[in-house]
Amino acid sequence: MTGIIEFTGPVLTGPDTERRGLWSVGGRLTFRRPSAAPDHVLDGWVIPGLVDAHCHIGLGPGGDVPEDVAESQALADRDAGTLLVRDAGAVHDTRWLQHRADLPRIIRAGRHIARTRRYLRGLAVEVEPDGLVEAVRKQARAGDGWVKLVGDWIDRDAGDLAASFPAATVREAVRAAHDEGARVTAHCFAEDTLDDMLDAGIDCIEHGTGLLPRHLPRFVEQSVPVVPTLINIATFPDIAARAEAKFPRYAAHMRSLWERRAERILEAHEAGVAIYAGTDAGSVISHGRIVDEIQSLHAAGLPAAAALDAASWSARAWLGADGIAEGASADVLVCTEDPRRHLGTLGGPRHSVLRGRLLH
Repeated sequence: MTGIIEFTGPVLTGPDTERRGLWSVGGRLTFRRPSAAPDHVLDGWVIPGLVDAHCHIGLGPGGDVPEDVAESQALADRDAGTLLVRDAGAVHDTRWLQHRADLPRIIRAGRHIARTRRYLRGLAVEVEPDGLVEAVRKQARAGDGWVKLVGDWIDRDAGDLAASFPAATVREAVRAAHDEGARVTAHCFAEDTLDDMLDAGIDCIEHGTGLLPRHLPRFVEQSVPVVPTLINIATFPDIAARAEAKFPRYAAHMRSLWERRAERILEAHEAGVAIYAGTDAGSVISHGRIVDEIQSLHAAGLPAAAALDAASWSARAWLGADGIAEGASADVLVCTEDPRRHLGTLGGPRHSVLRGRLLH
């Protein structure tokens, strides 16, 4: 049952805005003091529940997982402070997660769409170029307003990263998704893939390790954000080592992308490209690591407040989700210190409230 919660500490309504006097009444936030006494009084710095903008609840290293495993993944994310997830592709329909009041909110993207035999086995709908538009329309209808493309992957004949689909086909596919009312995001490692995606009118880029100075003005002009997934990019040296013997060009390319990962993200941030935090949990990355991703963005050069914003106020606004506002759903964390200055406080929030329910 939801009752009345009073928050007595500073309420951070944005990265540089602060208020005092906030309550949760019946699961909704209000700045107006209720007539009844609170059931709980929580003191500390109040921020919106964190956002993992690239997460795979329902995926494991081998692909699909049973529902009990998906549930444990969602709980791990929730207990780490992630109260809103943008799913970036799962095999089975995870709409059942959305009916659980004790699990994070989830915005689903259906299944990945990849080129035949050009992605991790068992994860994606695999099609040839002539089937891409139809697949995009189908996944747009299956998700919650997002479609996930695999923009590039290793081409074993070329021995290096290469675009999954012809540029003209990608343009048609993005138009089809937009016709269905969905936005499109794309897994992109390589440099040239980004040009094709920007030409197509893509709505978001995942990873973006191939960002070059020439791309940045277009990202800003077209309002295309990047979700870097830095804790996943940290695995590139291991990927390169495993590929070295058979695909030396690919291995060298992956190492080069890894070496400039922080520099590229900082350049993008300083150019005005929107950066959002995502862990890529669900395959090789374990769930519950959103704070590690925020810390990685800060280590790459983003100011602490900007790194937090990438998983908080701006991320929620981008996804059309409630932040801290009158009548918003009471999905908040209460921290012992100001998280804009002390990101470490996110690792152990004093309290977590989801849909007006005090979790811990």
